Amino acid sequence: MAGCSWGYGPKNGPAQWHEQFPIAKDGTRQSPIEIKNAETKYDKDLKPLTLNYDPSAAKCIANTGASVGVEYDDSSDRAVLTGGPLCGKYRLHQFHFHWGACDSRGSEHVVDGKTFAAELHLVHWNAEKYGDFNEASKAPDGLAVIGVFLQVCDENPALQKIISALECVKAKDSNADFKDFSPCSILPPCLNYWTYLGSLTTPPLLESVIWILLKEPIPIGSEQMAKFRTLQFTGPDDPMQDNFRPPQPLKCREVRRNFE
Repeated sequence: MAGCSWGYGPKNGPAQWHEQFPIAKDGTRQSPIEIKNAETKYDKDLKPLTLNYDPSAAKCIANTGASVGVEYDDSSDRAVLTGGPLCGKYRLHQFHFHWGACDSRGSEHVVDGKTFAAELHLVHWNAEKYGDFNEASKAPDGLAVIGVFLQVCDENPALQKIISALECVKAKDSNADFKDFSPCSILPPCLNYWTYLGSLTTPPLLESVIWILLKEPIPIGSEQMAKFRTLQFTGPDDPMQDNFRPPQPLKCREVRRNFE
C-alpha cells in the first residue's frame, strides 16, 4: 500500500475509488455489505471453522499508511484455516484492522443496521490451488477473510500485546518485530459465522474473497481503541481513523449462516 494514491480522505476516499478502479462501481461482488440476518439462509452443510495457527509464524507489525497489521510467514502450512465454506487449506498471510474516529463507528460490515468500533480481518490464501498470495488474489476462490467485530466495553488483555506495539509503528511504512502470536488468542469463544462471496475492501478491490464473518464480537476497552487513532496515515497532522469502506450493494448474492 506504500505510496498509494487512494486513501480515506475527502479527495481520495471510497467515494472516489471508482475513478481509478472501475470495479468499485461495476463489480458484482463488492465488499463490505450489510448483513440483514432475517434475509440470510441457514445452511446445515456449512462446517465448523478449523484454525491451526503456529504462533512462531508471526513476523512483524507494520503501518501500511492505510491500516496496521501483523504479517505471517506463509511459505508453508504453519498457519492454516480449513473448514467452514472452504475447500482445502488457506494459509494466513496477515491480519489488520479498520476503525473509526469514535467508538460508535469503524467496522466495514454492518449487522442489521449496527456498526461496531472496529473490524479485524484475518487474510488467508488458497495454497492448494495457487502458488502465492498475489496469484490467489486474482482468483474467484483465491482468498478467505475472517472478519471479527470489535465492540467497546471492557479492556481486553488478549489485545494488549498488539496495543502496546502500536507505539512502535505510528508513522507510515514503519514496522517492528512481532513474534510468537496466534490470532486464536483474540478470537471469540464461539465461531458461528455468516459467509458470502465478496471482494477486498481496499483497492484494487479484487473480487476474490470468500468472506467469513463471525457473529460474536470481541471486547476492547475505550482507551485501547483510542491507541489505534494515534497512528498516522501520512504524518503527525494526518491521524489514521475512519479507514473503512461503507457497505456496498448486495446485488444477486446470497448470505449463508451456520447457525439457526
